[in-house]
Amino acid sequence: MYEKVLDLLEERNFKAIRELFRDMNEADVAALLQRFYDDGDIEGHQHIVLFRLLNKDVAADVFAYMDSDMQKLLIESFTDNELREVIDDLYVDDTVDIIEEMPANVVSRILRSADAATRSEINQLLKYPKDSAGSVMTTEYVYLKKDYTAREALEAIRHIGVVKETVYTLYVTESRVLIGVLSLLDLITADEEDKIEDIMQTNIISVNTLEDREIVASQMAKYDFAAMPVVDNDNRLVGIITYDDAMDVLQEETTEDFSKMAAVAPSDESYFKTSVFAHAKNRIMWLLVLMLSATLTGAIVNKYQAAFAAVPVLVSFLSMLSGTGGNCGSQTSTLVIRGMALGEKQMRDFFKVLFKELRVAIVCGVILSVVNAGRIILVYRNNKTVDCYKLAFTVSGAILLTVVLSKLIAAMLPMIAKKLRLDPAIMAAPLITTIVDTCSTLMFFALATVVFGL
Repeated sequence: MYEKVLDLLEERNFKAIRELFRDMNEADVAALLQRFYDDGDIEGHQHIVLFRLLNKDVAADVFAYMDSDMQKLLIESFTDNELREVIDDLYVDDTVDIIEEMPANVVSRILRSADAATRSEINQLLKYPKDSAGSVMTTEYVYLKKDYTAREALEAIRHIGVVKETVYTLYVTESRVLIGVLSLLDLITADEEDKIEDIMQTNIISVNTLEDREIVASQMAKYDFAAMPVVDNDNRLVGIITYDDAMDVLQEETTEDFSKMAAVAPSDESYFKTSVFAHAKNRIMWLLVLMLSATLTGAIVNKYQAAFAAVPVLVSFLSMLSGTGGNCGSQTSTLVIRGMALGEKQMRDFFKVLFKELRVAIVCGVILSVVNAGRIILVYRNNKTVDCYKLAFTVSGAILLTVVLSKLIAAMLPMIAKKLRLDPAIMAAPLITTIVDTCSTLMFFALATVVFGL
């Protein structure tokens, strides 16, 4: 599609481009324009020309899908009328998302272009904390009165639904207090003269404006909601969070968790838009911490130099031992952190998780130890400089202890972090590997000292 549009641009066949855009999804159009912008090989900012070829009915939707850099460039190129048209067609929560990414001069221009009612809604959303439900909700929802008939409700939706973000879930309010909820399906299948209060459900699941947005997104996934009502402390309906915004939240939170699990400071920018210096800055602190903490392992190795001198072959098993411990810890921490994110594991399950991981560790440790003992005996049975059975017992015993220790540590640390109100993701593979390396090295040489009588 990119090459086809490029050819049409060179031919200046704008009519054909409009026809192509008419048959494309808004997200696909935004991705296409984004590619023109990212490639930077079209002179004259042709991606701006392409945006102006869009039908006005879909231009705002395409604009909402773009990244902040391209949005900023387009806003700077818009006339006041063009900007006003886009802002008027955008949903308020999308406008707020754009404002949060823009410099002050662009924000001022956006607010000047919005009407008074929109400015009021924007300011209302901007006052909520960044990670709260209020910051991602939209105030564009359909609400009904309980004394409406089904026919009157449908008539009201026909008039106002076209400018609302969703009409599939409807809310019933009384003096702005949320008293009921019903689906569009409930409404259209009801008798025309049925009262809304007789159709609606009063067992309402809602969230507070200050609730953590990640928890809200998880609740929406749990209950399969297309939209979640957001209320204030007086149970007054102030907005809703739609499933597309919840998906964005989950994507952002998952990306943040993956970054922390890899010992990288989270970044709001994409990989290619983050500078080399910023990448280094996001990674260096954890690398320094892990490097300095690894000096404990070096101190232990230095302490047992006599064991090296007496049984040099012990050195060859250090990397295997630390690698096995790190892999076991990584497996467990990933499962525990993921389970906590999904709500499968709570703090009350602390000892239950430990007991389960202990049993898993024993099974895995025994299998690894037996396989390793057999391998050592086969390889070193004809070696006159070392007792292959003592070596097999030492290394296999250290492996069993390392597997058990690493899995217990990897299960405990994320849950302890949660209890301390820290992000469990920071207790992931890199930190656990460093701790396990130190402990496994100490156990290995302590065991070798006893077995070989060093």
